[in-house]
Amino acid sequence: MNAPRTARQRARAELTAEILAAARRQLGEDGPSGLSLRSVARELGMASSAVYRYFASRDDLLTALIVQSYNEIGDAAERADRPGDQPEERWMAVWRAVRKWSLAHRHEYALIFGTPVPGYVAPHITVEVAGRMPLTLARIVADAGRSGNLAPTPGPVCPPEAITPEMLQLLDGVTFTPDETARLIFAWNRLVGIIGYELHGHLANVTADDALFFDHTARTEGAYIGLDFGAA
Repeated sequence: MNAPRTARQRARAELTAEILAAARRQLGEDGPSGLSLRSVARELGMASSAVYRYFASRDDLLTALIVQSYNEIGDAAERADRPGDQPEERWMAVWRAVRKWSLAHRHEYALIFGTPVPGYVAPHITVEVAGRMPLTLARIVADAGRSGNLAPTPGPVCPPEAITPEMLQLLDGVTFTPDETARLIFAWNRLVGIIGYELHGHLANVTADDALFFDHTARTEGAYIGLDFGAA
């Protein structure tokens, strides 16, 4: 996306960023259900009508926050992935980067992976950006398969009718089997779930070292897909 070129465009971009920053602060204080354009305007010393010129409704502002959060966690995952490294190293790097972002942005994590906001219906754009992080994991698995570094996986095979055709073609030029797709879905859900457990304190008095247990979870899920972690 090109940077704004005119003074008006720059001013609009700067004020939009300020509105989103204020909304994120409010998100941390009141949660997504408490998000209000009026209170954001009040914090910024603006008239409510001025904020409505940037975001037509609370839901529009919420959508912008969701898109921003998904893009940030997607950026973290994609930056961590180094295609020249071994698949197992790439897998661990992405998992760790996602956890690092989540621990630093607890409220944004809760916004995109927590309880749905009552009355809010997410537009399709949120679905598109939500795929960036799991697609990074899918690329690692696809590359491992092409290079012959993906081992056969034991266990029950996923019934083909359980997976949509669209999910079998997550990446351009790559067709995953239903079982491969199912295992990717498991891994993505486990990644999100174990971080959520940590953030909400559900691992207290359960794990002695959250980071160490997280790494074990990452390796276990990677091995379940067919990556080779050896004795690590």
